[in-house]
Order: sequence, then structure tokens, then C-alpha cells
Amino acid sequence: QVQLVESGGGLVQAGGSLRLSCVFSGGTFRSYGMGWFRQVPEKERELVARINYGGGSAYYSDSVKGRFTISRENAKNMVYLQMNSLKPEDTAVYYCAAAPSGWGMIEKDFTSWGQGTQVTVSS
Repeated sequence: QVQLVESGGGLVQAGGSLRLSCVFSGGTFRSYGMGWFRQVPEKERELVARINYGGGSAYYSDSVKGRFTISRENAKNMVYLQMNSLKPEDTAVYYCAAAPSGWGMIEKDFTSWGQGTQVTVSS
């Protein structure tokens, strides 16, 4: 059973940076596409970034393009989200998710989820 554990969230001022990490266990990491989602209360969960199984292809939502970078280290079963130039509207709970297809396109492609880590950006 795949398990995901996020870390690295916290409180940061606008314009600052944070790096989220997610450790994967219980499966063959290099076969999974990985994604980062975020959610604020009373809003739908939003796909922020995703990366394919090999790390060669990535996708970003328009709201974070140019500011966030997703990466992975298959040898360490880790996926990261580097977040720069943070804005108050980036405040959310961030979730790591795994897609067994190797390249998750939509939310339902992601079948395993972490517990989430809170990111708060103050103005």
C-alpha cells in the first residue's frame, strides 16, 4: 500500500520561499507519476504541479507557473515542490499525490494521497 508523507510547510512572508518534500513508500516509486495539489476551505482541490515517472515532463497550473518547480529523486523515493515568490493567495493545505499510470493528467488519476501540509503566506 502506497504511503505518502509531506513536510516543509509553514509560515512565510510574501515574496519568500518554501520547499515542500514528500516521501513515498509501499510501491515502486519510479513507476508513478507524482503531483502536488492544494486546497483552501470551501474551494475545490487544485492541481498545482505534476511530474511524470521519469522526471522528464512537468506541468504547472497558470497560477504558479514561473514561481514553483516540481522535481523528483527516484533513488530516494522523494518528490519536491520548490515555491518561490510566494503570495498570500498561495496559502493552502498542500497535498502530495501518486498516479500509478506514470503520468497523472486529472485528479482521479491520483490514487494515493498524503495527509497534507499547511502553507501560510502573510502579506
